[in-house]
Amino acid sequence: MKGFDVAAPLEFEQSIADLESKLDELRHLSSSKDFNISKEVARLEEKVQRLLRQTYMRLTPWQKVLVARHPERPHCLDFIRHLIEDFVELAGDRAFSEDKAIVGGVGRFRGKPVMIMGTEKGHDIESRLLHNFGMPRPEGYRKACRLVRLANDYSLPILTFVDTAGAHPGKDAEERGQSEAIARSIETFLKAEVPVIATVTGEGGSGGAIALAAANEVLMLEHAIYSVVTPEGCASILWRSVDKKQEAAAAQKLTAQDLKALDIIDSIILEPVGGAQRSPQSAISATGDAIEKALNKYLNSSSERIRSQRKQKFLALGQKGLN
Repeated sequence: MKGFDVAAPLEFEQSIADLESKLDELRHLSSSKDFNISKEVARLEEKVQRLLRQTYMRLTPWQKVLVARHPERPHCLDFIRHLIEDFVELAGDRAFSEDKAIVGGVGRFRGKPVMIMGTEKGHDIESRLLHNFGMPRPEGYRKACRLVRLANDYSLPILTFVDTAGAHPGKDAEERGQSEAIARSIETFLKAEVPVIATVTGEGGSGGAIALAAANEVLMLEHAIYSVVTPEGCASILWRSVDKKQEAAAAQKLTAQDLKALDIIDSIILEPVGGAQRSPQSAISATGDAIEKALNKYLNSSSERIRSQRKQKFLALGQKGLN
């Protein structure tokens, strides 16, 4: 996959990064006819994989946050490029302007016509600026509403990909009705007459995330997060200090595993060893399989049944453990 900036290893991966650096040196030496160190290379490769498995099996909630934010994880456009055929982008909210933080359009998912939309962060400085780091403005959510209505008109199932720290926090966005646009987007998705399958691929932050995730099925990648506020924001509110961000992450129950246990999400998509950032294509393929499985549940359902299922799903949120 092209267009990625080279990212520094995550803080808890430093020992693995050191081993991988040594492994690269040995591979370079092994290409020379004067050296035969294939056994040492194989031994180190096995050790790296073992350390990766051990490390990622016991990630803390804060470490999951770091993984979810990794710049080399696949983003919305990556999923579209590899999962969607004949994609045609649809732009603009027909009221103010185009917002590049939300990408949307029509295409074919494994032979089925669908409407696709999602938040796009970008992979390098140029694309991140173009997509505003995945933080939509009101016109982005109003574009999403327009595309949902278009999907209703043509009976197109909707696939969404969520990866945002939250909606754009700027003064200009507030002046153009950011909160109303998010609320309208949630309402429009909840009333959609077609099945909606949402996938949280990285960060699922605040209303900026649920505005595209009011779906019949909510899927999450194994190391993604989904929360009402970032851990830093939570720590600033509760403890008046971002230094408590790790405690906040643990208290928020924002991991896929916590949310599945609480019935907030429907399914967890397993990632390659070491996270989706190490093998984006494998993660994208697994995501496609999970989406297809979820979508097939609704292909023969009436619009009334689809709306009713979605309504009951959200009315039931928060009920587990109360009785």
